[in-house]
Amino acid sequence: MYREWAPDPALAHRLACVWTRVTTSAGTGLVVPDGCVDLVWGPRGPHVAGPDTGPMPVAMSPGDRYTGIRFRPGAVGEALGVPVEALRDQRVPLADLGGLPELDAEAVAAAITAAGTAGGGDGGSGSGGVRKVLGTVQEALAVRLRATPGPDPAVPVVAAALRTARSVGEVARDLGMSERQLHRRCVRAFGYGPKTLQRVVRFQRAIRLAGRGTALAEVALASGYADQSHLSNEVRRLAGVSLRQLVSRP
Repeated sequence: MYREWAPDPALAHRLACVWTRVTTSAGTGLVVPDGCVDLVWGPRGPHVAGPDTGPMPVAMSPGDRYTGIRFRPGAVGEALGVPVEALRDQRVPLADLGGLPELDAEAVAAAITAAGTAGGGDGGSGSGGVRKVLGTVQEALAVRLRATPGPDPAVPVVAAALRTARSVGEVARDLGMSERQLHRRCVRAFGYGPKTLQRVVRFQRAIRLAGRGTALAEVALASGYADQSHLSNEVRRLAGVSLRQLVSRP
């Protein structure tokens, strides 16, 4: 069972959501590129995930609980103490990053476990306790965000421009940058270059449209792909499964 909630309004410009997932059966979960970086508490301890450039399978056992805070694409800044490109396609223990001085990560893990146990571990009745813990985490994170350099202010404009079907060169020119400048700023903000970012934002738009039941030919056109075949090939490369399989996953 997966649930997510809006972040603290004061952090909504940096955070996409807070979330929790409790697995009910053994299997393999699939994390696909979304441009985000997540701070996660899971069975293997607190760690940082992403940003990804391809599918990341996760072995799950019944009762596993994952709880996290998701940064918006390009919004992590220097909050984690390392350049975001160092986290690309990685799952890094928080302790290896020096932890977050404002946050006792192990205490948070214990509180999440206690809240889940009190709620029966189903993510339902215990979700209030988990949300309370996540509220405390966000308070500590707010202190961290105020003390570290924030994201590039051009991030929203760059991401929006790359959602179109235009080339990277055209986007750079429209934004008054050279392609090299655009590449450097994308890597610093998102963890990868503009071509990869463009693939990810188109892919995410395709997922949203397909999830609403839009015909795949229309999805391809609206998402900036050359045709339905281009869409299918890109989804396979980024997710490892077809678009229909992807949107039908629980």
